[in-house]
Amino acid sequence: MSLTSKVLWAMLLGIIVGLIINIVGLNTPESFTNEYIVGGLFYIVGKMFITALKMLVVPLVFFSLISGVLGIGDIRKLGSVGLKSFLLYILTTAIAIATAIGLAAVVIPLFSTPTAKAEVFTATQAPAISDVLINIIPGNVLHAFAAGNMLQIIFFSILLGISLLMVGKKAQSIAEGIEVMNEAMMNMVNIIMAVAPYAVFALLAKAVAELGLDLLVQLGVYVVVLIIALLFHLFGTLMFLLKLFSKLSPKIFLTKIRDAQIFAFSTASSNATIPVTLRSVTKRMGVDNSVASFTVPFGATINMDGTAIMQGVATVFIANIYGVDLGISGYLTVILMSVLASIGTAGVPGVGLIMLSMVFVQVGLPIEGIGLILGVDRLLDMVRTSVNVTGDAVVTCIVAKSEKEIDLEVFEDAEAGMNEELEIDDEDALAEVVHHMEEK
Repeated sequence: MSLTSKVLWAMLLGIIVGLIINIVGLNTPESFTNEYIVGGLFYIVGKMFITALKMLVVPLVFFSLISGVLGIGDIRKLGSVGLKSFLLYILTTAIAIATAIGLAAVVIPLFSTPTAKAEVFTATQAPAISDVLINIIPGNVLHAFAAGNMLQIIFFSILLGISLLMVGKKAQSIAEGIEVMNEAMMNMVNIIMAVAPYAVFALLAKAVAELGLDLLVQLGVYVVVLIIALLFHLFGTLMFLLKLFSKLSPKIFLTKIRDAQIFAFSTASSNATIPVTLRSVTKRMGVDNSVASFTVPFGATINMDGTAIMQGVATVFIANIYGVDLGISGYLTVILMSVLASIGTAGVPGVGLIMLSMVFVQVGLPIEGIGLILGVDRLLDMVRTSVNVTGDAVVTCIVAKSEKEIDLEVFEDAEAGMNEELEIDDEDALAEVVHHMEEK
């Protein structure tokens, strides 16, 4: 059984068990089932998993961000291609999260009401946006790591990565050590996610036992809103930007990117999809490899539009479940956090949940709320990875067109690259891709 299948079965079983406990009335405060099963076993298993996710956040962000910056290889590469691609990736992510929050803030309250018990969580007031901006720079780096202040950790990690690039060859050994640690953290994520099915069962069984059918209805609203937001970004926002900045045909683009989208959906990994994305944009669309070999791996590292959309919708959903009013400053903080976090979100399955816990902490939402969406997240992860990969290809085409590094005849040719073998000139990118595919 794949992990996705296990999670889906665990979700189904958790809902069934929770409904039985709720409907039969075994969840009364003094009952054995409520005290030792729901509030005991289920609570302990779920809490341990959530705590394990929290444990990974700081080291994962730190090593992943530095590795991402070091992956540029040479600070001078951030010329016109690097600057354009970076700004476009940040722009698409910002639009994605803002659209998701706007849609969710309008739709979710219409179909859902606060259902979590008041004593479960006491909301903390979201900080003012001015304080968030001022506090991005850490006064004490060690204190930032100990307190888990993610904005400060992100700022320091990016600055350290740039500084190591500026040092040059003398920092090679440090860079290799950081890359090893980043790989180790990825393996740790895989270890933690291996027990996700059991946590999904425990968390959903406990939640449904306490909240009943109301929770399932609201969870369905969350799934529908998230999918609508993802599809709107893919077919609306990204295609509009492609047409606006490059004048290329969105219809032709969507036809030629289909293979990469399918592969991304099946693997739920942006990194594993890199070779397919490279083939689609170079052989099928005519983008020169000198541009694609930089923008595609770069996008797999920092472009996480789908993940940002999930974070926006999930934040609104959980805030509504717990009756927390985040306000304008809270939502602006979520947008800022999601954009910055996307730089450090590794392109492997499951990491989005860890980044979501970071966003929750920053705006004062309960991390335990992740348990309510954990069961459906694995399937939704496949959809949003397809959105991520599409965004990588859109930015690649826009940058290539602006640099006159795209063969328009190849782009217009429906049969171009149909029967050609996969070729990748960037050996570093290929090595990384092969490694991730071996893991899969």
